[in-house]
Amino acid sequence: MNEGKLLQADWENFTREELLAELTRLQGEIARLTALLPATLQAQAKPVRVARNEPSPAVRNTGAPVLSPEQKVKLFRRLFRGRTDVYPLRWESRNSGKSGYAPACANEWRAGICEKPRIRCADCGHRVLLTLDDQVVYTHLAGDRTVGLYPLMPDGTCYLLAVDFDEEGWREDAQAFRQSCLEMDVPVSLEISRSGNGAHAWIFFSSAVAARDVRRMGSALISHTCARTRQLELTSYDRLFPNQDVLPKGGFGNLIALPLQKQPREHGWSVFVDDSFQPYADQWSYLASVQTMDSRDIEGVIFRTTGGAHPLDVAFIAEEDQAEPWKPPPAQPKRLAGTMPASLTLTLANQLYLEKAQLPQALLNRLIRLAAFQNPEFYRAQARGFSVWDKPRIIGR
Repeated sequence: MNEGKLLQADWENFTREELLAELTRLQGEIARLTALLPATLQAQAKPVRVARNEPSPAVRNTGAPVLSPEQKVKLFRRLFRGRTDVYPLRWESRNSGKSGYAPACANEWRAGICEKPRIRCADCGHRVLLTLDDQVVYTHLAGDRTVGLYPLMPDGTCYLLAVDFDEEGWREDAQAFRQSCLEMDVPVSLEISRSGNGAHAWIFFSSAVAARDVRRMGSALISHTCARTRQLELTSYDRLFPNQDVLPKGGFGNLIALPLQKQPREHGWSVFVDDSFQPYADQWSYLASVQTMDSRDIEGVIFRTTGGAHPLDVAFIAEEDQAEPWKPPPAQPKRLAGTMPASLTLTLANQLYLEKAQLPQALLNRLIRLAAFQNPEFYRAQARGFSVWDKPRIIGR
């Protein structure tokens, strides 16, 4: 494709991928040229709008008011808030079929400027990050591209908490977590992930909240679920968004794919569902009804779920940033809720085995946590401002 030579008469000769590439190039050129303008002129610059077709929901609820595309974008951005100075864009290799996300850049794959893969994007002096605006959100909803969100703000705050469930039994895991949220009066929304093989539980806040507090609450709700309802994998603590209290040096934190992208939505994925995992007939009416959580309620939720114990319910420590958080102090015996069996049958072999089915949930959860401990490598990396990717917060089985 010749840059700058795509005329309307020639559109039918190009593939959809080539047209999207041209659109991305033009938007990048606009961003690059706008950055060269004096500040007074930048404030007057108007974004270029492209011709568009409104994304239609799979099932429309005729009893609900019909929102305009602008109203839908505004509603979407009111809930899914994160960084707007940068956003991740999904890519997929035609050759290998591999996919992933990368920060959207105005100069990506521009001849003579972009030097991928020889030079990493983070080390490139030509990187011009694109901003997350209304038009980008619209193209995501319309299915032209797949956009993600960096939820962790530069000041260590966030506007939402998401928990990812993608293990075997993800439906039951997500439902159990949802039940814990309802018991604690935490407004939660369930979304089928874009793959259709997992779910996200979303909790939205009415204002910016310290990510540390949000993550403590998420951990406490997971621990509460394990103690009362269903044994979630210990890796669930690593599937929080955001996954760090502060930004790693030189990074943007973990990302999450934004929901309601048109293509998976047409398959019944990337949509919000009820407690039976049936998609709401009108996704926009549902989003308009979603309640946000007040930051002042977080500490109360943590206390009610833990009874004053540590949210992770593994190492009973006062502070996560103490010198050796993986070494818990002596704990006082605690009576478990519910009826316990009079005896258990154990098998001693290379390890100690017992049948899970004979254990009440509270006892099963306590035995698992007795054999688990907090990972010192996670805390070292977090304290130094390094990425905690691939560093589990808890070591256990």
